[in-house]
Amino acid sequence: EEPWGNYNRIMLSPVLSGDKTIDDIMLHPHAWYSDKGIRFIAGDPAVRIDRPRKQVYTEKGEVVDYDRLILATGSKPFIPPIAGADLKGVISFRDIYDINTMLDYCKTKKNAVVIGGGLLGLEAAYGLKQRGMNVTVLHLMDRIMERQLDSKASQMLRHSIEQKGISIITEANTEALVGVDGHVTQIRLKDGTVLEADLVVFAVGIRPNMALAQSAGLRCNRGVLVNDTMQTFDPSIYAVGECIEHRSQTFGLVEPLWGQAFICASHLAEHGSLTFKAPTVPTQLKVSGCDVFSAGNFEPKDDFEDIILNDEKRQIYKRIIIQKDKVVGAVLFGDTEDGVWYAELISDQTPISSIRNKLLFGKDFALKKAG
Repeated sequence: EEPWGNYNRIMLSPVLSGDKTIDDIMLHPHAWYSDKGIRFIAGDPAVRIDRPRKQVYTEKGEVVDYDRLILATGSKPFIPPIAGADLKGVISFRDIYDINTMLDYCKTKKNAVVIGGGLLGLEAAYGLKQRGMNVTVLHLMDRIMERQLDSKASQMLRHSIEQKGISIITEANTEALVGVDGHVTQIRLKDGTVLEADLVVFAVGIRPNMALAQSAGLRCNRGVLVNDTMQTFDPSIYAVGECIEHRSQTFGLVEPLWGQAFICASHLAEHGSLTFKAPTVPTQLKVSGCDVFSAGNFEPKDDFEDIILNDEKRQIYKRIIIQKDKVVGAVLFGDTEDGVWYAELISDQTPISSIRNKLLFGKDFALKKAG
């Protein structure tokens, strides 16, 4: 659909903030495909799959035959059905078009509102602030990044972001977007608050892009249904990435997607009978210049113990959650160097009684002393 070759969507945030350019994040330009002997059709989306004839039709009339077909249609940003969401100046944060639109607004407009206080929303807010706009983040829940951070780490992240001049309003329920001459000018919240807005960026989640699969009669639920070898209901058609649903799970992080691609490729190349199992993926990120990490369960329901280090002056917070002599969760803010080790302890269910008193001080110290 897009006219460009393959680029790294994860790096769109640094492009917005000015740390990188579009060229920096381009992985496979058009020349790469021709060098590899791959026919590359860009700027022309696939619009229909004829499964009996094994043909794919594009919007401009191309017809492509296949023996095996892989759907990697990704996801679409979710924009809730709020009054005024169709006004000019209301966009998502998903592709190069969105970045270019935001950069254009930064040149002439003043007030930006980002709806969504997850990772993507905070990155959009940081980038727009770096470009000189007044930025407010609206988040429906009572704390930002509630899926990745506990309340203390979220509070510290919020404080750090607000120090950069970005306003954050939690428990903010958007009622309507208000416009003049077809362009957004304000946001009205359900509590009566009104905010000035020349640009509104929605970053409230994604939905699997499965319209093409549905129109072809493939089985879909929350995403395109696949088995452990990435096959759809039609054995000639595979699917990988954010468009799929595997064992009742959808995906939005890159690590499981690499695993899916590997499994799919091994079967297409007839190299054995590998199967996909969704990994437990820790979250290690730099959000608006702040290092954060989380893994496992940081809000267990049963009896658990906390080991906490809270250094307010240096803005370092570490919380290790323990159940039955095993680490079940970890949340880190400011110092994430040992995050991978904590994730390994969680994944391997390693007994930690011999190193319990040293856990907070990291792998090198804990294992050295234990030995």
